[in-house]
Amino acid sequence: MSSGYSSLEEDAEDFFFTARTSFFRRAPPGKSRSGQPDVEKEKETHNYLSKEEIKEKVHKYNSAVTDKLKMTLNSNGIYTGFIKVQMDLCKPAQLPPSPSSTGCMNTLHISSTNTVGEVIEALLKKFLVTESPTKFALYKRCHREDQVYACKLSDREHPLYLRLVAGPRTDTLSFVLREHEIGEWEAFSLPELQNFLRILDKEEDEQLQSLKRRYSAYRQKLEEALGEGWKPG
Repeated sequence: MSSGYSSLEEDAEDFFFTARTSFFRRAPPGKSRSGQPDVEKEKETHNYLSKEEIKEKVHKYNSAVTDKLKMTLNSNGIYTGFIKVQMDLCKPAQLPPSPSSTGCMNTLHISSTNTVGEVIEALLKKFLVTESPTKFALYKRCHREDQVYACKLSDREHPLYLRLVAGPRTDTLSFVLREHEIGEWEAFSLPELQNFLRILDKEEDEQLQSLKRRYSAYRQKLEEALGEGWKPG
């Protein structure tokens, strides 16, 4: 467990960890890793809502929370809170045995500046998944009029903003981590693909040689016929 949230840990039924402090090792708010103000990232986050709108929505969100996992609004307009992510992986062997692995809901504490890409990286690091984060995607699942809609999120979207706008109810909006639905060739490694190319080159060469032999045989028969004094009837 990450430090600083022990009181929540005792009350919440779900396991949770702090991506912002434990995994991202982020620079102080408003700073990039180089120490310079990360203006573009903050501007991108704040383009969604004004500070007054954020304040109003955070208050409304916290009033509807029933599991004590509330959001906190900082003076700079950045807010922190919790999202619950279901680990829906088709290869359970990728994860070590754990009560919080495949198929289970995991609660993640993040900032409004954290992107989908960062959330995916944090989850994979937490469960010691060694595969590349590019093989995974975070989906939002929405429930409308007894219908369920799933939509893959882009790496630059901000999950906590989506959570804030939708409210705390997971039956309205939930998050699912899945493997990409990859095409036929994307499932193979680079050495395997290179080997396939060598095989194709070899087969192509064999087919060309066979075709040349066939035409060479035809040519030989025609030349033999001409040499025997063949005359048209």
